[in-house]
Amino acid sequence: MQWTELFGYLGALLTLTTFSMKTMVHLRMAGIVANLAFISYGAFGAVYPVLLLHLALLPLNVWRLRQLLQLTRQIREIAGSRLSIEWLKPFSRRRVVQAGDTLFNRGDDAAEVLFVLSGRFRAVEADVALGQGEVIGELGLITKEHRRTQTVVCEESGALLAVTYDEVRQMYYQNPKFGFFFLELVAERLMRDARQGAQSGAPRMDHLAAKQ
Repeated sequence: MQWTELFGYLGALLTLTTFSMKTMVHLRMAGIVANLAFISYGAFGAVYPVLLLHLALLPLNVWRLRQLLQLTRQIREIAGSRLSIEWLKPFSRRRVVQAGDTLFNRGDDAAEVLFVLSGRFRAVEADVALGQGEVIGELGLITKEHRRTQTVVCEESGALLAVTYDEVRQMYYQNPKFGFFFLELVAERLMRDARQGAQSGAPRMDHLAAKQ
């Protein structure tokens, strides 16, 4: 066995190791080391298809790792949130929103839940401010027609994690803790809306009583 083949075997072993990784950060790290091993193998052994493949994969893995580390830093900032972002990371996509943008209008089709990483938002009809660590759009999942129950606008530029309802259902069945959290969240949001409805109805009742 030539010494250059050692790089090839090392790369193959590391690639196999990535399939046993439980976290995306460690998977990307192992993938980067595997890329370096295969690049060395391809360069020293003049195996150009392998060399070109891993020269292309290396920057992709580095970029994805950088994204994950940035997300991890944001996670630490909102570590007090009741929802562990770790549950969402494998299923989510990051979205940047500018001040003045409307996320959705009341009555729109609902297809995803949004988790606030940064910035400030407002549920217009309920007149409720939504900040870091808040969840937006979960009620649309349980409504019969999957419609938005509030208009939500961005008041201060920030970032969101978007998770589709299909992925939420998958997490619900796979992770009992997430399922329990989701039920608590929906119950809390419904109770808040009920309290606001009662408060807004009280002045009207007082007004009617005064007229009588």
